[in-house]
Amino acid sequence: MGEHPDRPGVGQREGPPLGHAVHRAAPGRPVLYGRSVERVVVHIDPDATLPFWRGAQVFRFASVAYAIGAQIVSVRAQAPPGSGIPAYSHPVISWALIALLVIWSGVSGLVYAFELAPRPPTVVIELVITVLLTVSTVWVVRPEYYHHHQSLPSTFWITNAVVSVALLWGPAAGGAAGVGFSLLSLGIEEQFHNLVTDATTPILLTVGVTMGVGARIVSRAQQELSTAVRMQAATKERERLAREVHDGTLQVLALMRRRGADLGGAAGELGRLAGEQEQALRTLISEQATVPGVDDSTDLRTQLQAVIPAGVNFSGPAGAVHLPGSVVTELAAVVRTILDNVARHAGPDAQAFVLLEDLGGEVVLTVRDDGVGIPDGRLAEAEAQGRMGVSKSIRGRMADLGGEAVLETGPDLGTEWELRVPRAGKAG
Repeated sequence: MGEHPDRPGVGQREGPPLGHAVHRAAPGRPVLYGRSVERVVVHIDPDATLPFWRGAQVFRFASVAYAIGAQIVSVRAQAPPGSGIPAYSHPVISWALIALLVIWSGVSGLVYAFELAPRPPTVVIELVITVLLTVSTVWVVRPEYYHHHQSLPSTFWITNAVVSVALLWGPAAGGAAGVGFSLLSLGIEEQFHNLVTDATTPILLTVGVTMGVGARIVSRAQQELSTAVRMQAATKERERLAREVHDGTLQVLALMRRRGADLGGAAGELGRLAGEQEQALRTLISEQATVPGVDDSTDLRTQLQAVIPAGVNFSGPAGAVHLPGSVVTELAAVVRTILDNVARHAGPDAQAFVLLEDLGGEVVLTVRDDGVGIPDGRLAEAEAQGRMGVSKSIRGRMADLGGEAVLETGPDLGTEWELRVPRAGKAG
């Protein structure tokens, strides 16, 4: 008889193992050792200047109200005063231009405040409209009036374009926009002789530079905050993975070590190797428990003693050899990789030796074994087969540290790695 598909087979029982909780993963979520793997999701608002943009739109709407008020007063004015000649030669066209000003201000204000469209082309359009409205003064206003009064859109409203340029492209561009619009306005009014005494230029220049600097400061602060948040998320993710590995992989390795020791023979050798990997994995987890900063200092000698397995001869200075924590972590990982290769490939009777030297300007690690060595062409063959341990795990890590790894080996000559790293850390 065949087994019923809904019933457990021989030696099986229904339900979860005794003494273990049931862990169910959400649909699409990976499971590790029966546990749902939670992922750390970090959301960082990429636009730190958004509050600046929204605050600038309050200024924009205030400038629109001012421009409409100035238009009402100017369209009723006479040039010269008391002459009975209207200041505006084309008042209807001037009102059409004011309508354009109001419509554009509403559209651009919504675009900037709520990111309804890309900002760079919007700012370019705003610059064009502002220039056209400023130049239109000579079409609708008599020279007798605009020679002594503000141009049509008013300096107050022109400032909006300067603010937009500064927020988008920084203080240099903002200052240049301020100077450019002030020169345009003074040119239309034929007031270049008042360049030093007129307040237009210093006001627009100051606004452009100040807003640009403020935008750059908050953007830089946002970048630093994003880095800190991502580091915190990475730390939590490492801690979570460490717990998963401890509850799963380490327990299996520990069981293999104990059972291998009980069985002896080939199983005993497998148990010994499992024990070494268990110790290496525990060391790796303890290394990842802290995130070393740029200025953190760690004793390389102590770290090497923790990762070098029993039976390997280690020699080093009597005192501590301090290096940045990240450098120590990488060097310990390189040494562990080399010693793993010795255990796998150097032969059953091979002995390994590790020498640590502190030469002041650089630290030198020598890892040597008296095993069978590496045959000529073997490394190139392994790399061609996609086994990149030597080229990436060892040489790649040393290159990232600004150091170098030199290999000397040959058939029946053993293998010697010389690892050199400058105290300054990664070069360039």
